[in-house]
Amino acid sequence: MTNTIAIGIQWGDEGKGKIVDLLAPDVDVVARFQGGPNAGHTLVLGDKKTVLNHIPSGILHEDTLCLIGNGTVVDPKRLVEEMDMLIEAGIPVTERLKISERCQLILPYHRSLDAAREVAKGKAKIGTTGKGIGPCYEDKTARRGIRLVDLTSDDLDERIDANLEYVNFMLVEYLKAAPVSRMEVDAMLDLARERLLPLAADVPLILQRRIKAGDSILYEGAQGSMLDVDHGTYPFVTSSNTVAGAALAGLGVGPGQVDAVLGICKAYTTRVGAGPFPTELYNAEGMECPSGKHMAEKGNEFGSTTGRPRRTGWFDGVVVQHAVRINGVTGLAITKMDVLDGLEEVKLCVAYELDGERLESVPACCKQLEAVEPVYETLPGWSENTFGATSMEQLPANARALLKRIEEVCDCPVTMLSTGPDRSHIIHL
Repeated sequence: MTNTIAIGIQWGDEGKGKIVDLLAPDVDVVARFQGGPNAGHTLVLGDKKTVLNHIPSGILHEDTLCLIGNGTVVDPKRLVEEMDMLIEAGIPVTERLKISERCQLILPYHRSLDAAREVAKGKAKIGTTGKGIGPCYEDKTARRGIRLVDLTSDDLDERIDANLEYVNFMLVEYLKAAPVSRMEVDAMLDLARERLLPLAADVPLILQRRIKAGDSILYEGAQGSMLDVDHGTYPFVTSSNTVAGAALAGLGVGPGQVDAVLGICKAYTTRVGAGPFPTELYNAEGMECPSGKHMAEKGNEFGSTTGRPRRTGWFDGVVVQHAVRINGVTGLAITKMDVLDGLEEVKLCVAYELDGERLESVPACCKQLEAVEPVYETLPGWSENTFGATSMEQLPANARALLKRIEEVCDCPVTMLSTGPDRSHIIHL
């Protein structure tokens, strides 16, 4: 196993948790480099599904060290809940997990500000998860954030007082919301001091030593490339960089220490929340067509963190090619291939059309992307069951033809194919 960055290359929810869980036994370290509790990775513990928001998917493997990097924002309460859930299941989390001392902490006033802003925006809301991610990253950039290492600082009380004065003024005067109490913030800080500070570490140093020792590293991202604050469908994006380059800044490693980039995507497309979606066929607000409904229901498309129904549509080759380009993707891992079973035809978006002009890249302007018409190629579907297939020979010819066309359109080889939720439901190419 080489040193690999594994990232989603659509709008998130691509099945990264399963792919990382599959790769984890072959690596020595799994390191999370961005995002926070707004991202959920669903794993299976025995016969029980487990959703992790902070902790890397490799935590289930005995010999795998898990790291949370400085590019990640941490909600102490949620992280401790995850740790306790895993400990109850017999996973020795504290022996396998280290947290960067430079991680920014999500505090109660971040969550309050996030929720109040969304309410104030009304119909213009972006559709955040309300987890406080955006306000926490704002504080980081404004240099007023509180990091894990700051729990040992002499001036912490002064900084918390200043932050609360600013946030409560915004909440009460501008957003007409309730203020946040110092007692609530102190309770969160005490929890972080007791449970998280003992796990604090110099993550770049750990990684450097591991790489020099010849260990293999899996760099794990959250969300998807189309939610990247620079390269995604701005402003309907998350508050961090979700692309492969963020692994370097979010963990403190150099570009020469990465060998491959695995881009994870579904055999169709989904999105949660607001924002443009050129190939959309189905959503909870009334847009519906048989194929889109088939994908939503068979794929069980509900957000693992929010529970919100996902919008569904055909595979968008323009989006995935864009993601391949900005991430330097060296191989595609395609998930949920079996969801397309039973469709008479399958469509693949190969370009857009806008005002009579053919576009083969994603417009930077969201309004333009909302206005494009997808240019589809229609391929024959298949009635055969691909669920649980473990070799290409078990796939129908039409399914193999779709994969070949995806490789051509996206200019990238398919190296992994998931045909179901279990670890065994995988084809390595």
